[in-house]
Amino acid sequence: MSTTSIAQQIDDFNTGFEAQIGDRLAGVFADEREALRNDGLPAGALGVDDDAPDAPLLTPDGATTSLSTALGGAVGVVVFYRGAWCPYCNIILRTYQQELAPALRDRGAQLIAVSPQTPEGSTAIADAADLDFAVLSDPANALAERFGIVTEPSAEARDAHTDLGFDVADSNADDTARVPFPSVYVIDTAGRIRFADIHVDYTTRTEAHEIIRAVDALD
Repeated sequence: MSTTSIAQQIDDFNTGFEAQIGDRLAGVFADEREALRNDGLPAGALGVDDDAPDAPLLTPDGATTSLSTALGGAVGVVVFYRGAWCPYCNIILRTYQQELAPALRDRGAQLIAVSPQTPEGSTAIADAADLDFAVLSDPANALAERFGIVTEPSAEARDAHTDLGFDVADSNADDTARVPFPSVYVIDTAGRIRFADIHVDYTTRTEAHEIIRAVDALD
């Protein structure tokens, strides 16, 4: 089990990543994050005491399911992530596999990761990180839209992505670059949101122990 916080893992990654991509591209991404922080939380984003919405989702093999089906009436932790192309998402999913998934199983709670990428992308990240929890696709960000947490990389960031050899739209099921703000929701058995942590800066994420504490705090 990892004993290194997600924040420290991200700091360590950023040090090498920024050295690798150079000052110009690092500056583009820094400017994007500053703009996101300045804009703040999106208007209408769901939070604590709101009812969790539902929407059709796709399993890695392309079968149709939904958030309510995946939850199955249990307490659920829903993790919205941007996609397998995002290194910060890979860090958190690997850490959640090690530190969060076992704790939630012990508590009878479900862990569900959701992104707008194709089912093939879900399969790729689940296989690469040996994930044993549900990894579902949210075509066109239908569920993320109902949670009010959809955004899109800036034009400058997309140009930087191109310089790095990829385009977010190539990974998404709807061929757009729209992605959710990285977010974690704890949903109780009545379908009510009891914990919400939305990160407008995609380089910050929710630590596993915070989520476990929120689940343990449920009535």
